[in-house]
Parts: sequence; structure tokens; C-alpha cells
Amino acid sequence: MGMVVVISLPFILFTILIGFGCFFFGRAKGRQDLKTNPQVFGVPTPPPGTYVTAPFSSTHIVKQDNTSNV
Repeated sequence: MGMVVVISLPFILFTILIGFGCFFFGRAKGRQDLKTNPQVFGVPTPPPGTYVTAPFSSTHIVKQDNTSNV
């Protein structure tokens, strides 16, 4: 025996309205977040209280290229 599922027209219209509302609200919220907190891609800043050493100091060993192996 089959089962019949009845969905009313007001329920369908309500769910479409909620979908559009969430879409537009999310888009506006995303644009607002982009203006106030832009994403910055790069090296993260070190935590406070630490010091940064130079990546290429005088003790740094430079790898030779392949022509020196010949």
C-alpha cells in the first residue's frame, strides 16, 4: 500500500521565502565581514614576548647548485 504525503502550498511558499531570506542575509553579512575584517594571507605574526631571528645569518649554509658537482 502506498503512502500519500500532502504538502500545502503555503508551506512551499514559506520555505522558498525563508531560503531567499537566508541567502540575502548571508550575502550581506559576508560583505560586511569582508569590509571590517579583510583576509590577509601571509606569514603570521609571532606571539608577544618572542624575538625573530634573521633567516639568513652569517652561519647559514648556502646549498650549491648542480654545476659545482661536475
